[in-house]
Amino acid sequence: MSETYSYSDIAKMIDHSLLNPTLTVDELEAGCKLAREYDVASVCIMPYYAARCADLLRGSSVQPSTTIGFPHGGHTTDIKIAEAQRALKDGATELDAVINISKARSGDWQYVADEIKSLTALTHSHGQKIKIIFENAYLDDAAKIRLCQICGEIGVDWVKTSTGYAPSGATIEDLKLMRKHSPPHVQVKAAGGVRDLDALLAVRAIGVTRVGASRTAQMLDECNKRLAGALVG
Repeated sequence: MSETYSYSDIAKMIDHSLLNPTLTVDELEAGCKLAREYDVASVCIMPYYAARCADLLRGSSVQPSTTIGFPHGGHTTDIKIAEAQRALKDGATELDAVINISKARSGDWQYVADEIKSLTALTHSHGQKIKIIFENAYLDDAAKIRLCQICGEIGVDWVKTSTGYAPSGATIEDLKLMRKHSPPHVQVKAAGGVRDLDALLAVRAIGVTRVGASRTAQMLDECNKRLAGALVG
């Protein structure tokens, strides 16, 4: 039996991704307007455009979001904190922060935890939300589980699979693992590889609440088409 869902159920799972570094200003403007028109969850945009994105989304229910330490995570913690401070000042309400992948692969979990804790405390002190990007393509399952435990203890808002710029993105296996090892108060975001409505519905069934997507219009047009067909049927 197929799951029943509304347009809003699906649209509010989507973070419309505008992170490709080659996007022009006109394309960023158009992307923000598209996200507002389709009433998605958020626009995840390049940091330099976060303030303009917040302006374009003002008065809507679409959140302006941006990235921290993107895409490789190798910035010092102080630089990530400075990025987060600027993003929050510019009006971003959700931050997608990349862990220090090198430190995670080296097993320096204290460093990783301290950095996540600092970023989370700063974001929450402004009343905003944070997603922690693992970049699972470079991690074994033990590291992914440890990160879920750390993020659960700290109280981040989402754990996220990937940046979309590694050799692979979200997999069903990783999403199941992250949902299993994260406490209920931590949500899961899939990024990289969710390219159509069926893929979105598949991760939704696991318990994923957000997906990063660049094919937002196609996915939501298909959603509307199916819902209209169900009404006719």
